Amino acid sequence: MKIVHFSWEYFPVIYGGLGTFVTEITKKQIELEHDVTVFSLNRDNTLATSDQINGVEVYRPKMLDLSKPFYLCVDHELRSWGPYFKFFADVLSYNIMSASQLVNSLIRKNGRSFDIIDAHDWLGVMGGMIAKKELNIPLFFHVHSTEVGRSMGRGSHTIKDMEFEGGQVADCVITVSNAMADELLKLGFPQDKIRPCWNGVDPAKYDPEKVKKEDRLALRRYYGVQDHETLLFFIGRLVTVKGADKLVRAMPLVLKEFPNTKLLILGVGDMSNEIQSIIDNLGIHDKIIMRTEFVSEEERIRHYAAADIVVLPSLYEPFGIVCTEAMSMEKPIVVGARGTNGMREQIIPSGEKQCGIHINPFEPKDIAWGIIQVIQAQEKAVQWGKNGRQRVLEEFSWDAVNRRTLDIYKEFLR
Repeated sequence: MKIVHFSWEYFPVIYGGLGTFVTEITKKQIELEHDVTVFSLNRDNTLATSDQINGVEVYRPKMLDLSKPFYLCVDHELRSWGPYFKFFADVLSYNIMSASQLVNSLIRKNGRSFDIIDAHDWLGVMGGMIAKKELNIPLFFHVHSTEVGRSMGRGSHTIKDMEFEGGQVADCVITVSNAMADELLKLGFPQDKIRPCWNGVDPAKYDPEKVKKEDRLALRRYYGVQDHETLLFFIGRLVTVKGADKLVRAMPLVLKEFPNTKLLILGVGDMSNEIQSIIDNLGIHDKIIMRTEFVSEEERIRHYAAADIVVLPSLYEPFGIVCTEAMSMEKPIVVGARGTNGMREQIIPSGEKQCGIHINPFEPKDIAWGIIQVIQAQEKAVQWGKNGRQRVLEEFSWDAVNRRTLDIYKEFLR
């Protein structure tokens, strides 16, 4: 197949799960000898406008600042974005310029052809809709999250409308979990178009056997964690839906039962100051380590290896690749399991294949309960970690995800 992806994020510009997914899935599509083209963001216009990455043809059109003319055409809601309106204008610019280059340059001028368009989230679906109309080829709208979910029921009406229209125009809507499929149905997406397909991880890369014991211990010492202490690890954006603030509020209850416990928070976001204030008010700054910066993937893997328990109390998590990474690293995991949360599909909470604990992420008491359950079951928790990695090998490898994605493509091409 000849596949074109519209993805706001693509290596080396990766902010989260969306960028990781598109980068990994296109590698696998190339390995199976499909032709793959990606249109992505040209951050600050500093990247090459065309490139080859792992056999993938990548285009990043130079951005134009269209914020002023767009501002004259939009309603009060978008004008209320203030300085953030430029982000919205950049998204429109990226979509229009990418679709134009695909349609007018690659296809009409150079005689290229494509079988399908895979557009990722509202950030790329506008380009997908433009190209579908011009070229009359199938559009797959890949929904990684929704504006309703990301904003906890609030958010931009304009973005909600874009997502809804994308669902109506697309030939198929691929989404990342059964939980997300249920959410899309409630939002009015056509049931017959929706196909769930989990995300994945590379278990050869996320392999605990590949992290040396001395490197694991060195990282613990770097953070002041001793051998007799239990290290909890949270990784993710410091925003409301990830629940780091509620995890911090749960810590006094954990420390009451297990005082030799520390929590490492790794991530960036607009809640960092608020979380630090909660830590100070609770008087537990000696028990919580905050590192508010991006780290490389290699360093992220070492952090998983150094931790004893991974805690991911997301209030809204369509899939949660960090959960899959932690499973692959054989860590017992405590995950949020309310509402739209794909991590509850990853983590088996009981039985012989148990790999973690489900909690109510809205309640610090329940987060604490889940953590305590794992600390109390040290020997069982080691087996839970092994079960998690086995589950990754069976269900969440990129090979498995790519096979499922290609099967969905073929279903709708027929």
